[in-house]
Amino acid sequence: MKLFKRAVLILILFSTINTAQEKIIIGTKPAPPFVIKNNDGSWGGISFDLWNRISEDLQFDYSVNQYDLENIIDAVEKREIEAAISPLTISSDREEKIDFSQPYFVTGLSTAVRIKEEFNLFTFIKGLFSVQFYEVVLLLCIILFFVGFLVWLFERKKNKEQFGGKVSTGLASGFWWAAVTMTTVGYGDKAPTTLGGRIVGFIWMFAAIIIISSITAGITSALTVNRLDTGIKNINDLYDHRVATVEASNSINFLEQKDIRYKTYKTAGQAVKALYNNDVDAVVYDEPILKWLIHSNNFGDKLKVLPQKLEIVYYGFGLPQESKLRDKINVKLLEIINTQEWQNLLENYLGEE
Repeated sequence: MKLFKRAVLILILFSTINTAQEKIIIGTKPAPPFVIKNNDGSWGGISFDLWNRISEDLQFDYSVNQYDLENIIDAVEKREIEAAISPLTISSDREEKIDFSQPYFVTGLSTAVRIKEEFNLFTFIKGLFSVQFYEVVLLLCIILFFVGFLVWLFERKKNKEQFGGKVSTGLASGFWWAAVTMTTVGYGDKAPTTLGGRIVGFIWMFAAIIIISSITAGITSALTVNRLDTGIKNINDLYDHRVATVEASNSINFLEQKDIRYKTYKTAGQAVKALYNNDVDAVVYDEPILKWLIHSNNFGDKLKVLPQKLEIVYYGFGLPQESKLRDKINVKLLEIINTQEWQNLLENYLGEE
């Protein structure tokens, strides 16, 4: 009887140990800020920190194999690994080969371009005819007219010499006074004499200091915007430029659907460096990775990411089809990404956006 009890106890003990330490093999691909290989050989980044939290809760004991993008998909499909911990875009093409966890990050395909720095007479004149310049000038005229109208309203009867005459003449005088006061030129040819007019003048002198700085910034921006003109502003401009992306990435599907010619690089880092070196004119890839590479390589004075998202993409972990781990991982993943801890993690890597 004692022998039987010992046997049962040993079986229970081994069962517990086996459950507590489920050993699996995972694959990954460096893709900062989602997967970062540290100097000591350990792994970090948004995706890996999330996986570490999941594996800790589920008590996974895992080992890591490193792949490139194309091979990591094949490794999942062939069940060489039980999870691909990388910012993999969930797509219909990949769903035919592998399964995915629930998405843990939503972003978009964006375009990185060079900042074109040139300033000459042509770009200056072009700025004078831009919509942005006219918007700023129109706003300035409306403000000047409004202030001039208020002064004319108080001065038209008691200060006829300076603001009297026809309505149009009086309003023009008010407009002129508002303009010279704002610019602090103050010719002295016109000045309000009534209490109401002087109150308006007093308020306007202080308000003009703030307004003129804002208006000046707006006009300067309108006149110099063409210095930062990359020549690429939207997807239609890509057809006439040298476009690059990362081999085996989901962005290839997008470019082929749009019939945009492209060349590929093995990594996003290589593609961004090619852009910096003027080997290509644009890089189409995932927005946060492009921004990270530009920032971490100090390319911000030469490169930028356009604000337009070409396509919304969802990141998930790659899993073999009908994986026994899928449901377990999904439950924990959804629990974690709905916490403040997850938001803090994103801000730590990406900053507040």
